[in-house]
Amino acid sequence: MGQQAQIDFGVTTQKATSGRNVKLYFIAFVLSHSRYKYKEWIDRPFTTKDVINAHENAFHYFDGVPFELVYDQDNLIVVSENAGDVILTSEFEAYRRSRNLTLRICRKADPESKGRIENVVGFIKYNFAKHRIFSNLDAWNEQGLRWLERTGNGKVHHTTKKRPIKVFSLEKQHLRSPSSINTGHIDQAQNTLNMSITRTVRKDNTVLYKSNRYSVPLGTYSPYGRVIRLTIEDESFLMIHDTETNEWLGRHAIHSGKGHLIQDRNHTRDRSKGIDGYIDQLSKYFSKPEMAKQYLEGVRKKHPRYIRDQLQLIRKQISQTETLILDQGLVECTKRKLYSANEFTDMIAYLHRQKVSTWLDHDCTVQPLHSLSVSTMVSPEKRDVSQYLMILEESHHE
Repeated sequence: MGQQAQIDFGVTTQKATSGRNVKLYFIAFVLSHSRYKYKEWIDRPFTTKDVINAHENAFHYFDGVPFELVYDQDNLIVVSENAGDVILTSEFEAYRRSRNLTLRICRKADPESKGRIENVVGFIKYNFAKHRIFSNLDAWNEQGLRWLERTGNGKVHHTTKKRPIKVFSLEKQHLRSPSSINTGHIDQAQNTLNMSITRTVRKDNTVLYKSNRYSVPLGTYSPYGRVIRLTIEDESFLMIHDTETNEWLGRHAIHSGKGHLIQDRNHTRDRSKGIDGYIDQLSKYFSKPEMAKQYLEGVRKKHPRYIRDQLQLIRKQISQTETLILDQGLVECTKRKLYSANEFTDMIAYLHRQKVSTWLDHDCTVQPLHSLSVSTMVSPEKRDVSQYLMILEESHHE
């Protein structure tokens, strides 16, 4: 409850009271647990500022802020993304920091990651908007809010078999308060209430807070020192996030005693076992497997959330490259600290171009035609003249 919301955009063409067609754009939000929805419309394409304002309106509508927001790769939010290298637009990155939001950008062609919101977008298009006549934007949005209360959130959901508004009445207690983090100046007292502390994950996949150990998912520990952020919520709960990726790792009720282990059962599954084997397998394709393993661990440290995607890209490059260039690429990327599958691929391409250029300069001289030996010239076959005379004689008799 309260952990995730999914967000997406849609567009429809509506018949207006004037008789002409108008194109309308909307943004939709849905809480993944309760399926409680929010939407708003504008009569032009969204800008990043419009998206930010819609987020604030949604948080007020939900009366809280989810701990994770899931998006598609929309250019109003994401500049680029490739196997975990995500760059947000400057405006949205500033907003994310001010709200302390945890974002997850779905990979392309991966509808399973945000299937709930895609269903909502279709529901809005074919239930609310279909056959509805547009008069003006204010009236349209007011109709949309009434539709949410009556149908979108009021009717039984076909999957959960429950009314979203009923489930939401319980879920909203688990959302962050919308006033706990302000986009402007943060009140000092509120800042103290929601203070952040950094801790290094211990070998037993726990973190220390006030003489108690709190669990994090197995595989979170790294020999390089995985640093996480603890946020105290309402002096009652301990929120745990990764400092580099802002990935949400867990939530615990703060224990009043000392020397206790507070563990989440969901943290007992080892997420790293399969990745360790994958790294060992890939490192054997290099002439220096230990060096390769250290490099791949560096990629893992930089992109912990997208490590499988990163390794798959590197595996693809390995299958297309000879060992000599692979080893050269490994040395160069390690020396330059380029811990990314995309940077590794670029380095291999560069080394390959250098090799081809050298080969052309030294081995591809073209021999002029006049230098060919006369003995190699080919002459056409010559027939005896008697053959032609025989053909003409036969033609004459016919």
